[in-house]
Amino acid sequence: MAEDTARRLQARPIAVTKAAPPVSIQTILLIITLIVVTLYVAADILMPIALAILLGFVLTPIVSRLERWRLGRVPSVLAVVVLLFLAVIGFGAVVGSQLGDLADNLPTYQRNIHTKIESLRSATATTGDRGAIQQATEAFRDLKQELENATGNAPKEQQGSTAGPTSPQAGSATPPRREPVPVRIDQSDTGVFDLASRVLGPAMTPIATAGMVLVFTIFMLLQREDLRDRLIRLVGSGDLSRTTEAMNDAGERVSRYLLMQVVVNVTYGLPIGIGLWLLGVPNPLLWGLMATVLRFIPFLGPVIASAFPILLSFAVDTGWTLPLLCVALFVAVELFSNNVVEPWLYGTATGLSSLAIIVAAVVWTTLWGPVGLLLATPLTVCLVVLGRHVPQLHFLEVMLGDRPVLPDEAKVYQRLLARDPTEATELAEERLGACSPVELADGLLLPALSLAEQDRQRGRLNPDGRQAVAEGMASLLDELTETVAADPARRVLCVAARNNLDEAAAGVLAYLLTGRGIQADVIPCEKASSRAIASLGTTGVDAVVLSSLNPSALGHCRRMLRRLRLHFGPRVPILLCLWSAHPEAEVPERASAETDANLVATDMAGALAQLEELNIGVVAAPAPEATSPQP
Repeated sequence: MAEDTARRLQARPIAVTKAAPPVSIQTILLIITLIVVTLYVAADILMPIALAILLGFVLTPIVSRLERWRLGRVPSVLAVVVLLFLAVIGFGAVVGSQLGDLADNLPTYQRNIHTKIESLRSATATTGDRGAIQQATEAFRDLKQELENATGNAPKEQQGSTAGPTSPQAGSATPPRREPVPVRIDQSDTGVFDLASRVLGPAMTPIATAGMVLVFTIFMLLQREDLRDRLIRLVGSGDLSRTTEAMNDAGERVSRYLLMQVVVNVTYGLPIGIGLWLLGVPNPLLWGLMATVLRFIPFLGPVIASAFPILLSFAVDTGWTLPLLCVALFVAVELFSNNVVEPWLYGTATGLSSLAIIVAAVVWTTLWGPVGLLLATPLTVCLVVLGRHVPQLHFLEVMLGDRPVLPDEAKVYQRLLARDPTEATELAEERLGACSPVELADGLLLPALSLAEQDRQRGRLNPDGRQAVAEGMASLLDELTETVAADPARRVLCVAARNNLDEAAAGVLAYLLTGRGIQADVIPCEKASSRAIASLGTTGVDAVVLSSLNPSALGHCRRMLRRLRLHFGPRVPILLCLWSAHPEAEVPERASAETDANLVATDMAGALAQLEELNIGVVAAPAPEATSPQP
């Protein structure tokens, strides 16, 4: 038995796993096009499913809580669905009663509107003359008649009355001949069923959609574990960890968004209802409920919710005070909700950028109409989660997510490379508000220069780009430098090792030393050459710092250090700064052993600490003022 099993295993071919080929851009665009076409064509089927999934996210926590109370799966689902149905029926009853009361008072509102229009007409009328509105209306009507006569598009009666007699019959009382009107007898069936289909047909579509949503929701709540397992098997059973993480991430984000949306809508509709009640607008309960519900629709919901009570206030009050107060109420509550409540409650609930929310609303509304506008944010949240966990779809998170796609040092490098030092300075000033200048240099400015040096080593940064980065960094440092009285007794030379990027790094160190009251001079690499080094002089120099962004160019640094040592002599300490080297790497140790440098540093904090050991980086305390002796 064992031998047969061994022979079968040996005879079975071994499957060789091949790496999946990379997906091309054309394939991705084709897949996206097919998905969009499918969403548009199959909207009648997919919309109820999407609504059921959204409703399932809302009801699942309630069902789970009832199940923990030992109520059972089926009774819990039925109880939640019945409560939902009763809530919808109650909401409809309240809205219906409020609409009935509003309809009963419409004649009164109509008289107020006529009164207000008459007052407006009389207010714009001059003494003994017609009103300005009436004059403007008649002027536009006369102008329209003249244009129609000039182009020949006016009716024959008007042309005959304005152009004069043009035929023998002109001026006679004979009326013009009229063309006979054809009469067609329609004998189509107008029975009861045909009439019912015409009247009830438009109302049956939303009722049928609501029924499908209810059925889908019930089955999804009853079989949510089975549906989850099937989705895992379909999407990625080979990577359960990533698939589970993606599903949990999507569920948490959508559920948190919906919960926060309910809280925000309630905190928006409640002040609206109370404010309208205090102002005396009829049916404030109706408008508060409508404001709460309609705010689920992004962008358009608050506008629609505010339009009806404002128009009603215009009809209720014979003056203009109440409409203006209603407008002020909606504007104040909207501003408070957008700028205080939503940022406080939402936070990172959705993970979507503001532009992504607008684009998603436009796209989903185009595909699915008003239902798409309602589902735009939850569906886009799922796309962002999908892009976060699927490498091939990472572009979705980049385009739609709210997380920064570039680190701050890359932003500064890009702004300097684009010759926009002003925006780079704004980024640096924003970071400087939350950290010290040393942390700014080590965490932002040096990494930006290191990125430029890496591009230079790979041949992706030309001399013009290096010059732009160096000049931009100098301009940035000039904006950040504060005027501090320098101590002429302490002078440090910050020498660039190889190029203008090293010179920019030396300028960052000079910026920090200047802020500590030390005279720091930035020396380009050309002035430290063997022919020009004599121009530097040797008097008044307390230390020399050689700045290099390329740790692999240790041989070049060794020659520069030997030249500097011969020029300044042994009394001037020399500090070698290898800015891109990790402090735990072997490069700093090699530099200490193989060069003439007295000290080696790899960051700004370390360089300042080394200079402090030489009593250069410490600001001297001011001498106490002499006081006269006490009598």
